[in-house]
Amino acid sequence: MSASSDTAAHVETQNISFPELVELLRQVFLRNGTSPEVASVLAENCASAERDGSHSHGIFRIPGYLSSLASGWVDGKAVPKVEDVGAAFTRVDAANGFAQPALAAARPLLVEKAKSAGIAILAIRSSHHFAALWPDVEPFAREGLVALSVVNSMTCVVPHGAQRPLFGTNPIAFAAPRAGGDPIVFDLATSAIANGDVQIAARKGAMLPPGMGVDRAGLPTEDPKAILDGGALLPFGGYKGSALSMMVELLAAGLTGGNFSFEFDWSKHPGAQTPWTGQLFIVIDPNKGSGQNFAERSEELVRRMHDVGQERMPGDRRYLQRAKALVHGIDIPVAELTRLRELAGVQG
Repeated sequence: MSASSDTAAHVETQNISFPELVELLRQVFLRNGTSPEVASVLAENCASAERDGSHSHGIFRIPGYLSSLASGWVDGKAVPKVEDVGAAFTRVDAANGFAQPALAAARPLLVEKAKSAGIAILAIRSSHHFAALWPDVEPFAREGLVALSVVNSMTCVVPHGAQRPLFGTNPIAFAAPRAGGDPIVFDLATSAIANGDVQIAARKGAMLPPGMGVDRAGLPTEDPKAILDGGALLPFGGYKGSALSMMVELLAAGLTGGNFSFEFDWSKHPGAQTPWTGQLFIVIDPNKGSGQNFAERSEELVRRMHDVGQERMPGDRRYLQRAKALVHGIDIPVAELTRLRELAGVQG
């Protein structure tokens, strides 16, 4: 690893390899109340977001994870219970643990069912999801499968035409294989902006574009601190985003048996930050659909999109950043890296 200086922002950074970051974060989680299995899954997930430039879901999230663990709100040693409930249906009780270990526990059965039946559903309940959603679906596409996932979060979004928040940011992630390159992957919040990006803007003292949120009086604001201090986010696209957010509530919570965004109460757990909700996956073996090579069909669509002038595909920025990071390492502010090492109990 090496040190450098970001002269534009005047922030000294240090370079660390992806495997080193994964191991460092694993030690952080281990020292703060998780089992080895949970620590490994969370560390890989968090380090992947940082590697791919998704900073709002990378090491920025570590304090929130640790605060939730320390508060007793989430069980860092929970053992997911996988339930085979139908030819194409799997359920997982995450037992008040994190969603990613629940997915890891159910993944082999989910893939087996998708390849056998052509489509399979995974319903995760009693789970905490505090990360980017695209790392959950991209691996399926790399196996030639199509994957869709939805997860709801804590109440922070005002439904279109309403006066008070009710929905979460409620993201939707989709991944599909293509023949000529990395999978097509998108991960979008149904809110006008992700909550993590609002937090980052507040920390930087930056303002937001119009239409992102309202203050505690329900008035439009571009100040991220006003949104976070009793205000709320707005759905993207008005009634369209609001309808999608409602759909996510029904699929991620209503169908799975998890909590709706408004159903859990963390007031007795000061420091809790992880939403205690549910998550749904739909995984499809696409070649059972038309009998054609789906990855080639995807590639044809991508070619046509390029032909009409769309240069960048969903996920391209992450893939480019990932390629750079795997060769040159990941630059992390020295102060943040020092803090991570302190939390992990290791020397620089």
